[in-house]
Amino acid sequence: MLIDRGCASRLRLGLGLVAVVLGIALSACGSDDDAGVERPNIVWIVAEDMGLEIGAYGDPLARTPRLDELAAEGVRYTNAFATSGVCAPSRTALITGMYATSIGAHHMRSLQGGYQPVTPPQVKTFTEHLRAAGYYTSNLGKTDYQFSGPIGDAPITNWDEPAGDWRGRASGQPFFAYVTLLVTHESSLFADGETITDPDAVTVPPYYPDTPLVRRDLARHYDNVAVMDDQVGDILDMLEADGVAGETIVFFFADNGRGLPRDKRWVYDGGIHEPLIVRWPDRRDAGSISERLISFVDLAPTVLSLAGVSVPDFMEGRAFLGSRAQAEREFAFAAADRHDEATDRIRAVRDRRYKYIRNYQPQTPYGQDVRFRNNLDTMQEIFRLHDTGELLPPADWYYVQTKPVEELYDTQTDPYELSDIAARPEMREVLERMRAAHEEWVADTGDLGAVPEPQLAARFWPGGAQPRTAAPSIDPPGGDFDEAVEVSLTSPTDGASIAYTLDAGEDPVWRLYTGPLHIDRDAVLRARAVRYGWAESAEAVAAIRVAMP
Repeated sequence: MLIDRGCASRLRLGLGLVAVVLGIALSACGSDDDAGVERPNIVWIVAEDMGLEIGAYGDPLARTPRLDELAAEGVRYTNAFATSGVCAPSRTALITGMYATSIGAHHMRSLQGGYQPVTPPQVKTFTEHLRAAGYYTSNLGKTDYQFSGPIGDAPITNWDEPAGDWRGRASGQPFFAYVTLLVTHESSLFADGETITDPDAVTVPPYYPDTPLVRRDLARHYDNVAVMDDQVGDILDMLEADGVAGETIVFFFADNGRGLPRDKRWVYDGGIHEPLIVRWPDRRDAGSISERLISFVDLAPTVLSLAGVSVPDFMEGRAFLGSRAQAEREFAFAAADRHDEATDRIRAVRDRRYKYIRNYQPQTPYGQDVRFRNNLDTMQEIFRLHDTGELLPPADWYYVQTKPVEELYDTQTDPYELSDIAARPEMREVLERMRAAHEEWVADTGDLGAVPEPQLAARFWPGGAQPRTAAPSIDPPGGDFDEAVEVSLTSPTDGASIAYTLDAGEDPVWRLYTGPLHIDRDAVLRARAVRYGWAESAEAVAAIRVAMP
């Protein structure tokens, strides 16, 4: 028998009361106020590359009956903002509760820069904290957080089930499930053929040329959203079929804006203003609307708060639900840096009404070449119309060669953010307030955007080589014992997390190490360590033989 020992407690899990003895780092344990609190299951359903194209958000063209139903049963947030207009930096903030700019994960696909960010030693994903607190964590879909090995891999300590659902958990164990729905991704627009959505019915934002090909891209996006809505329904039906919907909080949101130019990758609202729906098990506040300002950096601490787990001091987000909910934030912040081949540094501040943008490289054109994005018919139309002299303002933004140092928009009267009001005398007070918020945020969060990327690469991976985490030590290192033995695992690598297993074979279940292991039978203990951004360690092995009484 193997039991982790640490912050031992009896926890109410799911429908049953089970005794769980947990080895949990003290910082990850719930406070005394959480003792005996029933811990809900939590599910994140995350769509890729979409905005507010949902019927419940007022879009008459959207075919989203399951999301509309979810909104009718839950709370619909209208002021929720991603920290980045592109997926990997956005997911960094989602999984850590840290701004990507604070930990060097702000450039899209850091591996293209020859490195992965190495987080400060205290920074762990919130799923590690959930695992330490007894939750079963599962992921289905993307896991590239910039510091997670080859694209698609995650640190071994992050998930109980890295490529599946919650059904592998122990009886009564609460779970957190992260499901990413890929069908709305930008790449799904790289297709030919007719659409179900009528292209003539779409609304073409004025920053696109109004042509049949652009309309078809927009129509195809609506088709993809409709398919995604069916997939949301499948997940909700699965919760019902498993009999756990009544104990599960469901979140729906998107990682960043619609996969079209000037939306995805940008910090205009088309890139960062996102849907967020939260449904409670008891359907409290059903059908309500919240105008609370939320940043997606807040989602990690919010999950911990809902689970009754202490929010670590390192997290920069603030919980907006649960026992540790904080006061509403005044501003949401976002960043854009290198996107594949295109380099830049842009920062944005949003309150409920105004958007402030600071361009740190004003000499860089608004539009830059990104080969992946160029596959879009909309981009090809922009290129074609420019070449024929038919591309008219404001759809000619791609060819504007410089940017102002500061931009300011009233999103209430100018939702497409086309009329820069930064120079208007009557807006001086707003401009100064938003500018001050930006400068304070850059200083307080240690924004690494000012550090040239080659210097970041040298800092994280000296000499261009990925450091390797040292193998963990096992104490005692195996042997024969007359009675049950306590086994400790340590790593000499500062900030490393440790996973262990007693399973044999190539595909064992790796458990998060949180404290000494009590082993009272013959076992082969295997352990690995990983520092985020470093290569995983070699495997340490100890054969333990315990004499039978």
